[in-house]
Amino acid sequence: MSTASAGRLEDLLAEHADLERRLADPAVHADTGAARQLGRRYAELSAVVEASRMVDRTRDDLEAARELGDTDAAFAAEAETLQVTLADAEQRLGELLVPRDPDDAKDVILEVKAGEGGEESALFAGDLLRMYLRYAERQGWSAEVLDSTTSDLGGYKDVSVALRTRSGSDGALGGVFGRLKFEAGVHRVQRVPVTESQGRLHTSAAGVLVLPEAEDVDVSIDSNDLRIDVFRSSGPGGQSVNTTDSAVRITHLPTGTVVSCQNEKSQLQNKESALRILRARLLAAARESAAADASAARQSQVRTVDRSERVRTYNFRENRISDHRVGYTAYNLDRVLDGELDGVLEVLSKAETERRLNENDHA
Repeated sequence: MSTASAGRLEDLLAEHADLERRLADPAVHADTGAARQLGRRYAELSAVVEASRMVDRTRDDLEAARELGDTDAAFAAEAETLQVTLADAEQRLGELLVPRDPDDAKDVILEVKAGEGGEESALFAGDLLRMYLRYAERQGWSAEVLDSTTSDLGGYKDVSVALRTRSGSDGALGGVFGRLKFEAGVHRVQRVPVTESQGRLHTSAAGVLVLPEAEDVDVSIDSNDLRIDVFRSSGPGGQSVNTTDSAVRITHLPTGTVVSCQNEKSQLQNKESALRILRARLLAAARESAAADASAARQSQVRTVDRSERVRTYNFRENRISDHRVGYTAYNLDRVLDGELDGVLEVLSKAETERRLNENDHA
């Protein structure tokens, strides 16, 4: 382990011990938001602590096996096995010590927007939404649709959903954002649409935004900077859903960001949902501005979607899914759409870890 990595490990172990002391204080839990953030960080660092302990235990066992192996063949054989185990444990610890995206442990506001392709694109956006909801269910996350605009055939012109960990953190695997951030971009579908009478293959697309959900401490919004309008909710084709002005449109005047919500019957609930989406968008915009000089691979996904850069193709005729960023191809599209996303997400996560390791080595 390099001197820099050893120093970082020492700092993280000290931070973990400090968090353990703070979380044992009942007063900390009076502020649920702060306690949630501390709990996320503690769970993340617990993975580092366990990996460090694993290295120490294996190293001690290896040293003992080597000493006894001079006179006992069984211990000599065990030493060889422990040498491999130690190498794996050290690699695991090394990966955990690489500086991570600070948003990885956050929950997510995920938005799916239909693109070119009319009804077929809206139906595909609905397929993507169901895929993410099923994946969330497999992960034990909670899901809440914040706002949606449906199409005439039951697809989605746009939909926003909040995905959250129930326990507050997924530890070493990262939180919701750490897993789903790779989904941001333009997703292309190739299939025969239900509206196609001659069986011709069509190509359409939908855009996905994955925004880390902002805590109150992340984004401060001055109420004087908001214009809030209320209007009557409407369903597909403009049909009135209710007779009260419960839908809410919030405009953030300094940036011109506009968010509308009409899913709930209560005006207050729609306002709260709109504010959650607004905070997430403002946080993403602030991060994009701060990262304007970063490398292309690390630039904001919002700009990626705006440029309509394709990240993945779903070919129904061949039951094929292809991720163009890492050259991943699999012929299990039906299972992926049923929420079995781990295969492609793990490849993307591994690619990011390798990139960060290379950057860390050359830092």
